[in-house]
Amino acid sequence: MFPTPIAQASKPINVAYRIALPISLFIWLLPLLAVMLTSTRSLTDITSGNYWGWPTEFALIENFSTVFLSTPMARYIFNSVVITVPTVAGTILISAMAGFALAKYGFRGNLLLFAMFIAGNFIPFQILMIPVRQLMVDLGMFDSYMSLIVFHIAFQSGFATLFLRNFIKALPHELFEAARVEGANEFQIFLKIVVPLVRPALAALAVLIFTFIWNDYFWALVLVQSDDVRPVTIGLAALRGQWVASWHLISAGSLVAALPPVIMFFAMQKHFIQGLTLGATKG
Repeated sequence: MFPTPIAQASKPINVAYRIALPISLFIWLLPLLAVMLTSTRSLTDITSGNYWGWPTEFALIENFSTVFLSTPMARYIFNSVVITVPTVAGTILISAMAGFALAKYGFRGNLLLFAMFIAGNFIPFQILMIPVRQLMVDLGMFDSYMSLIVFHIAFQSGFATLFLRNFIKALPHELFEAARVEGANEFQIFLKIVVPLVRPALAALAVLIFTFIWNDYFWALVLVQSDDVRPVTIGLAALRGQWVASWHLISAGSLVAALPPVIMFFAMQKHFIQGLTLGATKG
């Protein structure tokens, strides 16, 4: 029923695996390696057509310093932080409470409401572009931090609630009954029982949502226009010259923009893995 572990497979399969794995890994990492190499090139090297060869001269410090000194890259990163951090916090707070209610309270319409959360994840987000933009204009939030924060919290809450509801539902019901017998109210049960027990799931969800929001390009393009609000994904377009694309600067800026999600993943790696494997085994 399950694939045979590679350690127990036949020798030809083991040999093929050991050959195919590094080749596949190299092909998968090739675009990233190209970006990293391009970020060290000089403009002269690029205009001469040397895209894949070894750089004739390295301009690593010059490229990264130009990104911060000649463009508003620091402002774009600040904007992304201002948008992403409240969105992650708001989404987790709302989704944890909604997941707790859907998992442990048998009210009328529970299943229908849960089905709506699930159905929302299958709606193509592109069809929401015009109504969401018009809604933000009508509410006076267009081209502001709040437009992206409010939308992302609303849009991500469906997936996050589905994610957390399944974890909370697996918690023993006897824990909640014992807490109620001891006189704890529902808010205390949520804070002192639910949150500590699903902390690995919350950490895994925080990493996922942080990555989704930080790397968002579509909605940042739709809902904001000015440099004062643009996140880093849109701000990278400012590194393009009017007549010539400065690929060395774009590559350097892309690496800078990719650092925060990578740092957060490695900082939360232990909790992230625990959250994804929580409840996967019994014993």
